[in-house]
Amino acid sequence: MSSAALTVREIPAADHLELIRSRHSASFLQTPAWGRVKSEWRHESLGWFRGSELVGAALVLYRQLPKVKRYLAYLPEGPVIDWDDDDLAGWLRPMAAYLKSRGAFGVRMGPPVVTRRWDAATVKAGIADDDVRRLGDLAPTERSHGGARVTAQLRDYGWRAQAVEGGFAAGQPQYVFQIPLAGRTEDQVLAGMNQLWRRNIKKAAKEGVEVTSYDGPAIEPELKSFHDLYVHTAERDHFTPRPLSYFHTMVDALGGEEPDRIRLYHARHEGTLVASTIAIRVGAHAWYSYGASSTEKRDVRGSNAVQWQMIRDAIAAGAEVYDLRGITDTLASDDPHLGLIQFKVGTGGEAVEYVGEWDLPLNKALYAAFDVYMRRRSGAR
Repeated sequence: MSSAALTVREIPAADHLELIRSRHSASFLQTPAWGRVKSEWRHESLGWFRGSELVGAALVLYRQLPKVKRYLAYLPEGPVIDWDDDDLAGWLRPMAAYLKSRGAFGVRMGPPVVTRRWDAATVKAGIADDDVRRLGDLAPTERSHGGARVTAQLRDYGWRAQAVEGGFAAGQPQYVFQIPLAGRTEDQVLAGMNQLWRRNIKKAAKEGVEVTSYDGPAIEPELKSFHDLYVHTAERDHFTPRPLSYFHTMVDALGGEEPDRIRLYHARHEGTLVASTIAIRVGAHAWYSYGASSTEKRDVRGSNAVQWQMIRDAIAAGAEVYDLRGITDTLASDDPHLGLIQFKVGTGGEAVEYVGEWDLPLNKALYAAFDVYMRRRSGAR
C-alpha cells in the first residue's frame, strides 16, 4: 500500500479512539485516555490521512525543555501506523514536519515492532549456563525480519536508537515477558507453566486464597487497599511508589474510555489482603500493569493465585497475549533482577525484544542540550 500521499494533523480524541478500536490491538499508552493520566505533559491526538481516510493515529506527549518553549515530542509504544509498509518514510516524515511546527526540537517514539523472541525453555537453559550473561548470548527461538527492516530504515532516516542499560530505558522497556494465549485453553496454558507455578496455584486454592476482581465504579473504593499494599511492597523492594492520586486518575481515565479497559484484583487469605494487581486490556492484548504483595503470609501464594485469575480472565475476554511487562536482558546469576525473570519464566511464556525507543533530533543544538540535561539528571539519581 503506497503511503506517498499521507498527511498528518491533529484529530479529536473520539476519532483517535475509534481508530484504536478498529485495530486488533494497540498499546494502552497510545490511547487518548493515557494523555489524561500523564497530566504533567501536554498531550495531543494525531491522525494520518490518505485523502479523507484516517489510516493511523498517535498519542503525543510534549515535555518542555527547561527555560524555553520547545518540546520533546514523545510517542510511547507508538505510533499506531502500518509498520509493515516498506515505505516508512512516508509515515514518519510528515509526522516529524508536523511536530516541528508544534515546537518540538526532537521526537522520541517506541515502535510496537518485535525483533526477537526466546521461549521459556531457552531462557531457563540460559539462566542455568554460567557462560550466558544476556539474552543476546542465546540463539532466539524466532527472529523477526520485519523488526530488522524497521531498525535499518530508522537508521537510514536519521533516527537514533536510545541506549538501554540492562534492558530498562528511561521510557518504556525494550524487553518484556509475554504468554501467548491465541488458540489455547486454560488447561493448555496451565500445562505450559513450570511445576513450581502449578504447585503454587494449587496451594493457594488449598489454603483458601480468594481472588476478587473489580471494574468500573467498583474499583474506586478498593484503590486505597491496593495502594497501602503497594507502598508496603515499595518499601520492601526499594522502589519509589506512585501516589494514590495517580491511580485514581488512571482508573478514571482508562475506565472512562472503555468500561472493560482496566480491572483491579485482590487476593485475600482469611480476610487479609495478601496480593493486589491492576490489569489493562486493549483489544487482544492484556497487560499486568501494577502489582503488590504482603511480606507476611507469602507461603499461601497469593501472587500466583492473582496472576492465574488475571490470565484466565484475559483468555475469557479473547486476549491473544498476556503481557507481564518489563524484564532486563541480563541472565547472570549475580544480577539483582534475575529473580523477576525467573518468576516470569515460570509462566511458560516467552521473552520478547522490541526495536526499542528511537529519537529524531529536529533542532540539533536544542536536542544536544536536552541530551546533556537528561544525562546529568539520570547521573544524579
